[in-house]
Amino acid sequence: MSGLMRFRFLGSSMTLERTNSSWISPKIFFLLAKTAHTSITDPLVHFRQSSVANAHITALTASIDVRSVHDYDSAPVSVELLPICSESQFDQVISEAQQLQEPVIIVWMASWCRKCIYLKPKLEKLAAEYHPRLRFYCIDVNKVPHKLVARAGVTKMPAIQVWTDSQKQAEVIGGHKAHFVINEVREIIETESDV
Repeated sequence: MSGLMRFRFLGSSMTLERTNSSWISPKIFFLLAKTAHTSITDPLVHFRQSSVANAHITALTASIDVRSVHDYDSAPVSVELLPICSESQFDQVISEAQQLQEPVIIVWMASWCRKCIYLKPKLEKLAAEYHPRLRFYCIDVNKVPHKLVARAGVTKMPAIQVWTDSQKQAEVIGGHKAHFVINEVREIIETESDV
């Protein structure tokens, strides 16, 4: 099925070539709204899809977060986990967080750990959700002294820890499915901080 689709965004309209799918994901919807130079102010945005090939019109309703497209442009999709390479750097990060009275997230991983490698990009996306209010760091256990690893109480990897007031407040071991780990970390962040 090929043809043209016409979209109406709060008064603006545009025409695109139709693909095989008649459904449009919210991500593509935002890209279309951005292309139409339209900001979304109403949480329910109605748009109309007309199929030239089938000669029928389908009205669809998309539930959209109430933010302008420009807010999505400025927000990062992911934030790189800042590396900690020494015990003194770890102490500095923890003391800075204590002075700012904010929690800090420390991810303990290893370059050879498959689960760590798989989980890292998902944690970087989570870090983007809390950017710039929270800082996320990663430590490769093979590149720091074992004394630091033992001090933090790391026994399995990946280990995601929340530190406040120079003490470990909570920990999630990332040995199970990534979405469970991310949800647990998000829950701990919300519990341990006023973010």
